[in-house]
Amino acid sequence: MSTVRGRFDRLRRQYAPHEHRPLDGYAATMGAFGALAATVAATARLTGRQLPERPATADVVLISIATHKLSRLIAKDSITSPLRAPFTRYAEPAGSGELNEEVRDEGSTLRHSIGELVSCPFCLAVWVATGLTSGLVFAPRFTRLAAMTFTAVAASDFLQMAYSLAKEAAEGSPSSPEDSDDDEPEINGYSFVPSRAESA
Repeated sequence: MSTVRGRFDRLRRQYAPHEHRPLDGYAATMGAFGALAATVAATARLTGRQLPERPATADVVLISIATHKLSRLIAKDSITSPLRAPFTRYAEPAGSGELNEEVRDEGSTLRHSIGELVSCPFCLAVWVATGLTSGLVFAPRFTRLAAMTFTAVAASDFLQMAYSLAKEAAEGSPSSPEDSDDDEPEINGYSFVPSRAESA
């Protein structure tokens, strides 16, 4: 074990000598994903589940939109911050009920890599899509119902933003830069203007 860690330490220093990149933590995370995918495939084979030769277009669209929403809900939503708190640290609000967070550097490299995973909707999308796709094999009716729910929430988000922007346009544009800060489109107190951290 110490030999493997030593090799990872040398590789990490060669890969990113001026920045902390937890390569052994990333390897463990990839290993966990590979084990999960292999377990799903083996379970499907043992239980005789038939994999579709050509997934229905409606399922692809449904799973895609649901993956987008569920990944963002887990990674950015303020309500789900307790799930990320062991691995991240609050930085600032990001608008639309979302948060910007920083990965905790202290502790194990596995903790760091999990922090990057759970705070990144793009990284989580692979896991979420795998889970939803597996659900179509083992529990298609329940999975489609759950995916439909998240797809409806995603559509509602965009409609809320469109409504807010349309309302602002109907009421007139701000007359000065000072006024524009007060007239940012909001819903339930959440601004839709991205924070400096997101726009950077």
